[in-house]
Amino acid sequence: MTEPQETLPIGRNDLVGRVAQLFSEGYRLVQIGCTTLESAYELNYSFDKDYRFKNLRMTVVPGEEVPSISVIFPNAFLYENEIHDLFGIVVKDIAIDYGGSLYRTAIKTPFSIGNVKLPEPPKPKAEVPPKKTEELKAQPEIPEGQKE
Repeated sequence: MTEPQETLPIGRNDLVGRVAQLFSEGYRLVQIGCTTLESAYELNYSFDKDYRFKNLRMTVVPGEEVPSISVIFPNAFLYENEIHDLFGIVVKDIAIDYGGSLYRTAIKTPFSIGNVKLPEPPKPKAEVPPKKTEELKAQPEIPEGQKE
């Protein structure tokens, strides 16, 4: 059985207030995930209380700054530095800011829009027309003893 999860779309300016509210209600930070979209990024902040998840989701365009939540949840500094280093998203006021040196990568911001090749959606398969009944009847039937 799957537990229901709540995902709330939020704006960048609502992030810190919503996170502070969840903190005051006794939620803990589970993870902050980032995904590269075609022309933006999707950030998901996941919280848990009594094995119930709440997710805050926002979309960030390149060049847009995101406020840090590390003043509320100190462990967020690792997620926020990772998002900065791998995706190139600027996170303002991180409690412990590595300044782009948390990860050493061969490519700067390897998961940024400019560096990620998004897969093309699968092409629909061409339909194979069903064999006509006349074609099936025209094929000679092989006797049972001669079949391989």
